[in-house]
Amino acid sequence: MAKKEETKLTDQEPAQAIERIKSRLDMLDQRLDNIDSVVTAVAERIMRQPVTLSITCSSCGRNIEIALIGTEKPTK
Repeated sequence: MAKKEETKLTDQEPAQAIERIKSRLDMLDQRLDNIDSVVTAVAERIMRQPVTLSITCSSCGRNIEIALIGTEKPTK
């Protein structure tokens, strides 16, 4: 039968794993910041102009219009 070779962890491997986790968390943080920026930009655009949603009722077939009117938030 073949003997299983045991892998021994060196002192550097846990440190490398921690560094990889830190870099991945930093990348995730940057991505979340980018998503936040995009969502904020879209919300600001919507607040500058009226938005109308037209929906057709699936049971009766009537058209329903929903109008959203916002005011632009003053920026500093």
